[in-house]
Parts: sequence; C-alpha cells; structure tokens
Amino acid sequence: MNSFFTNRVGNESPEEVFYVSRLLHLEQTEHKRLFKQCKYPWEVLSKIGPYLRETVKRGIKNVCVGEAYIGKDVYIGEGSVVEDGAMILGPAYIGKNVVIRHGAYIRENVIVGDGCVVGNSTELKNCILFNEVQVPHFNYVGDSILGYKVHLGAGVIISNLRSIPGNVKVKYGEIEIDTGLRKFGAVVGDKAEIGCNAVLNPGSIIGRGSVVYPCVSWRGYLPPFKIVKNKANFEISELEEKDDCKE
Repeated sequence: MNSFFTNRVGNESPEEVFYVSRLLHLEQTEHKRLFKQCKYPWEVLSKIGPYLRETVKRGIKNVCVGEAYIGKDVYIGEGSVVEDGAMILGPAYIGKNVVIRHGAYIRENVIVGDGCVVGNSTELKNCILFNEVQVPHFNYVGDSILGYKVHLGAGVIISNLRSIPGNVKVKYGEIEIDTGLRKFGAVVGDKAEIGCNAVLNPGSIIGRGSVVYPCVSWRGYLPPFKIVKNKANFEISELEEKDDCKE
C-alpha cells in the first residue's frame, strides 16, 4: 500500500495540526526545552547535535553484560543495561532503565528516554525517543521523533531520504510544507503502533494512538486514532502435483 492521506482536519491550519503538543507529550522527555520556539516538531532535528555537544558529559551508570563499545560523548542513566556487542558511538544521551540489546547500533546525535528498549540489529541516528518507546527488532530510525510509548514491530523502517534529490516535504491536504531538511523520516505521535515490516516514508506524520498495520508503505499525514490496513489481493492457482509428493 502506497498512500497519501490528504484529508484535512476540519478547517485547521498545518500549524494547528502539527503543533508539537498535539503529537507529543513533552512531559515524557527530559529534553523538552529542545522543542522551545519550534513551529513544527521536525525543526528540533537540526538542534539535537549542538544540544548534545553542549550538555552531555560522559557518565556511565549502567550495567554492561559482556562487552560493548561506548563512545566518549555518551551518558547512560542508572538502571540501564547494555548487552554484549552493542555499539553506542555518540554523542548520545541514554536515560534510566533502558535496555540496549545485543547488536544494537546507536550512531550520532541520539536521545533515548527512560524505560526504552533498543533491540538487536536496530539502528538509531539523529533521533529522539520519548520515554518507554520500544524499537526491539531489526528497526531503522533516522532523523525522526518517536513519542511516548510508541512501538515499532519487527522490521519497521523509517526512511529518511528521498530517492529524488531535494528537501523532504510534508503533505497536508493540498498543502506542501518544505521542511528545509534533506533528511527527515517521521514524527510518530504518542502511543502509536507501527506493524511488522511497515515502512514510513520521508515526511510521514503519524497522529497519537494511530495504528499502521504490517507491511504498509505509508507517506503523508495520518490523523490521530486511525487504522491503516493493507488490503492486498491474493490469487491462488492450481499446482500440478509431483510424483514424489503423491501419497
């Protein structure tokens, strides 16, 4: 399924629909000051790197199970566990009671909130995960914001780069908003659920509490508390029975 959801929300403007607090509960991140004076939530993405370089002081308060690579500009909060084979390049801020599983790859400019799970073969880059986000199995999250208690199923990819050169644009009805960003994946609102092997294409905005079913390829704006289903058509044909399969 390759969809643009173009419905407007009443007569509301893009500024109203994409207002930060409409999508994200800012009390569920220790870094809400990053969003100060942001007209749109994606404007925070260019601020993550400078913010971390200015504020993060190396502090390792976690438990390591086996051996992991932890860069010099990394803070990890109390109660967190980093499993064998994980790599955290930094700059990065990892909150309290986080589980970073074997084979996780956390690149530059990443904020992971309290109680999150970052799983095997999951890659994070220039992104913010609010508290209790789960990205547990084979996920890619680049240049994106995941709200409180967002869950990505196995294999979910958040694509952050257009195939055709140019800035990523966000669509709302007939309006296109130029983000000014060459790389921008998605803003996923609080408690949204993205099913296994779904793809969120560049510039996707997922409203609070919405559900994207497995294997959907989504782009554009999905309002809050909606479900997107992939209604694929299947064809069943006869297959000649082989001799070695006969009873």
